[in-house]
Amino acid sequence: MSSLDQYFWDNAICASPAKFRRIITRSFSSGDYLNCIRIIQHRVRENGLWFKVHVAFPGNSCFWSVSDKYFYNIDFPRGHIGLKSFDAEVIDEAGNSIPLHETYLHHWLFVRYYQRKHNSSDVAKHHGDLGLHGHDFVVVKNSGVCDYGLIQYFGLGSETRRTSTYVPDPYGIQIGNPEDIPSGFEERWMLNVHAIDSRGVEDRMGCTECRCDLYNVTVDDYDQPLPPDYNGGLRCCYDETRCRMRQGFKGVTRSLYLKYTVKYVDWYTSIVPVKIYILDVTDIWTTADESRGIKSRHRCQIEYEVPSCAVDAGNDYCTHTKSLRVSLPTGGDVVYGVAHQHAGGIGSALYGEDGRVICSSNPMYGEGNEPGNEAGYIVGMSTCYPLPGSVKISSGETLTLVSNYSNARRHTGVMGLFYILVAGSSPPNTVVHAPAEVHQTWMIPLSVWGVALFGGAIILVIISAFRYRIRKEEGYEAIVM
Repeated sequence: MSSLDQYFWDNAICASPAKFRRIITRSFSSGDYLNCIRIIQHRVRENGLWFKVHVAFPGNSCFWSVSDKYFYNIDFPRGHIGLKSFDAEVIDEAGNSIPLHETYLHHWLFVRYYQRKHNSSDVAKHHGDLGLHGHDFVVVKNSGVCDYGLIQYFGLGSETRRTSTYVPDPYGIQIGNPEDIPSGFEERWMLNVHAIDSRGVEDRMGCTECRCDLYNVTVDDYDQPLPPDYNGGLRCCYDETRCRMRQGFKGVTRSLYLKYTVKYVDWYTSIVPVKIYILDVTDIWTTADESRGIKSRHRCQIEYEVPSCAVDAGNDYCTHTKSLRVSLPTGGDVVYGVAHQHAGGIGSALYGEDGRVICSSNPMYGEGNEPGNEAGYIVGMSTCYPLPGSVKISSGETLTLVSNYSNARRHTGVMGLFYILVAGSSPPNTVVHAPAEVHQTWMIPLSVWGVALFGGAIILVIISAFRYRIRKEEGYEAIVM
């Protein structure tokens, strides 16, 4: 733990539960779970960076083993800026990293949206794909082709700790442009965190693959019956479900937190904006046919099942391959690429129409027990950083996405996603100069989440935001809920 982190925890003071309830009820009412919170606000300087701290954690706990909640209007960097990276991990109340074999981070993701000013209401729990546009709420999707789902600006899962998300110079993900925000609205952000406590479970990998029999569910989160051939996936490990435990296991109560870091720069004209494309190997693409009045459709299923190979195969080298042919509405330079796979994944690649490799991304598996090296789990994905202008995609070019899994045994609820960042032609000799950096960290309580049977916990969020200052000035003050 760094000296700054130690300062966070050693210098916490108790604040009133009423104040906490006023903050947290932006997501949902949770005051009944709380006795006390501890908050500090402080600015310190370490290694030349400014830190703005807001730490909070509860004194009580609740009792659930799966959390899949949506937190609206979270603290996030404001203004006209260029996002440079997203990073996250689960930690405990002492700031220690939590290993995946204790709490499996299925995914976290950020969604950008506009909300009418002076309207504090949030979307209902069952919001579908969050793509509904109403009078007061407008989701800003990424540039991907999926009609439903996968609308996030970025998100990862178990691979979070060892996967680079950095957007290289001179590029940036542009947000907060006043010209893009509708009159009377303001830009906000939603965070979705899906995590599974797997301490004491009967089948740890089965729980992380969301096998329906282990969760003892027959209906999904919408109370709709599960199809007979649906063996596992997100429809079985929804919020507040429990995975089958070993007989006699008694969990220990603890508080957990999601710590995430956002790096960004002030926006200025020499930054090259990029578009975010998320491709899904399960996409069912219906091509347009104007003569028949058929519009192009992309029904992204998000997850799929990998069946086990034939029993008589007699080896551990069976491979299941799933592929997709798709085209993007616009082209440009590929500046970043990475795949998202689950345990059992053995790599994914994106190919151009002529067969060239646009990006190949392979999983890194852990070999130990410590956080970031958990045996049997994907702890990182390799990334692609082409030289500016060296890898191009043409408008309308047909791309092929391939996702490979080992199918020595069956895997349920797996994914085959591919993130790419695409820019227009890069101006020559363009670099981002950032002579001074300001780094702010604050932690806002956003939800209550239990992680232990016979015990429980509350999940909170630490937001760390690096602000690269173009002008030498005082540190940017954190916006507190």
